[in-house]
Amino acid sequence: MSEHEIHSEVDGLSLTELLERYATLRDTLLGLEAERDALGARIKAALQSGQQAETELYRAVLKISRRVDYPIDRFRDTFGDAAALEAATIDRKKAEALAGAGDLDPEQLRELAVVKETQALVLQPKTR
Repeated sequence: MSEHEIHSEVDGLSLTELLERYATLRDTLLGLEAERDALGARIKAALQSGQQAETELYRAVLKISRRVDYPIDRFRDTFGDAAALEAATIDRKKAEALAGAGDLDPEQLRELAVVKETQALVLQPKTR
């Protein structure tokens, strides 16, 4: 449905009717998102156990993302308060920049790193 068609459809509605339509759409979307999340959790669990899932159009795969964090207490114990304050107020990139500039020992920084993995369910289109 084009934006023009949507505007035509709702132009004659009162504010109360617009609100009712908006609430209906919002509630529908929330219900669909909850169902999608529940289905996704079950599919992810199945994929993690070694099962495979695919349809005519899609193959379900798990995409793994990694995020590196530095625990603030260990970082401060290793590099001191000033470096912890400077790095913690910015982010991981700032800590790595300090190591790259020679202000922090890169090897000690690597030893402090905590890598967190997350898995996202991805629908991979099958080639046609």
